[in-house]
Amino acid sequence: RGALDELPEPLRSQTEEAYLAACREVGQLMLDAGKYREGWMYLRPTGDKEPVREALGRAIPDDENTEELIEVALHEAVSPRRGIAWMLAHYGTCNSITTFEGLASNLPREDQQACAAVLVRHLHDELIGNVRSNIEQQEESLPPDEATLTELVVDHPWLLQNESYHVDTSHLGATVRFARLLTDPQLLRLALALTEYGLRLARLHQFPGEEPFVDVYPSHRLLFSATLGERVDEAVRFFAKKAREVSVEEHGTGAIEAYLVLLVRLERYEEALEEMGRLVPSDVALSSYAPTMLELARESGAWERYLELARQREDAVGFAAGLVESRTRVTEAS
Repeated sequence: RGALDELPEPLRSQTEEAYLAACREVGQLMLDAGKYREGWMYLRPTGDKEPVREALGRAIPDDENTEELIEVALHEAVSPRRGIAWMLAHYGTCNSITTFEGLASNLPREDQQACAAVLVRHLHDELIGNVRSNIEQQEESLPPDEATLTELVVDHPWLLQNESYHVDTSHLGATVRFARLLTDPQLLRLALALTEYGLRLARLHQFPGEEPFVDVYPSHRLLFSATLGERVDEAVRFFAKKAREVSVEEHGTGAIEAYLVLLVRLERYEEALEEMGRLVPSDVALSSYAPTMLELARESGAWERYLELARQREDAVGFAAGLVESRTRVTEAS
């Protein structure tokens, strides 16, 4: 790169364009030959993931290429949803959960959500399949196809007696935790069913989480329910209390982030902006799970309040960004 930067214009631009064109051509040839790792190596400098995604979409995993496909799709973040699905199919739930936990913070929010959706569907299908098999063994008849997981557990309380369970309980807890990322109602219903099942497990199998989800299943049930428009007041009270009382120094910002995320899902953007200003120390950074002040200002239109908070926090960059964007929006509106 250093030698290229030293070339005079327009030679530098022409050389760079030729280099990228060669990368695209060779990369596509590699993909067409089923050499996904090499193809991505050549296409990475172009920043274009789409040809690789298309090639991965046509790929059929086998004993020889599965590891390579997962590496490109998941570890290189070209198509994380497809990568986690392949990993589940070929390496199982435990390896997939462990891998996703290690990679999630490096993925964009939409890719995190896509992977979480795959894991929630997978675990729900595995769990309801095991529950139905257990009922068939004990009662010598299958329950109705339309029966939900929660209905099966409620109608057959013996399923969870004597500390019984139907799926690895650590996998269940981790998948419920991943489901915090989800907002799609259909997926949230599946996640809610997982929490209802977890709530009925013997205490021995209900492992504690981190604030504000120490009691994993009751707290997640509140978050999922409120996102679906149910038990909203109860959830807001619970997470607001946690956000105000849980020490950031001792437990980090998880309680504040969960509260802000809930307010955003309820479309209470201006309230979330106020709470962020009140609860988040100016020297503390939130994770990518939480909304940013700028996002809240965009959704609420409370630009004056945003600028005031940015000024109070001595956030010169944030203040400048908000000032430019707010003026641009006023100009566009007029």
